[in-house]
Amino acid sequence: MKSLEYTYWKDGEFFLRYLNDYPDHMTQGNTLKELEEMLKSLYEDFSANENGVKQRGTLVVA
Repeated sequence: MKSLEYTYWKDGEFFLRYLNDYPDHMTQGNTLKELEEMLKSLYEDFSANENGVKQRGTLVVA
């Protein structure tokens, strides 16, 4: 089982959240439980196809 960290907050009626590894892709829900399901779905989409998902790299310079 893999654990993923996320950031969330409440804005009016909705909870907003994003996976910390993918901060450009937010999702929302009426409850925290609904929001967690949306994040799982988002992660599954990213796992299947990483086109358009920003990646991190390291550049070594002299």
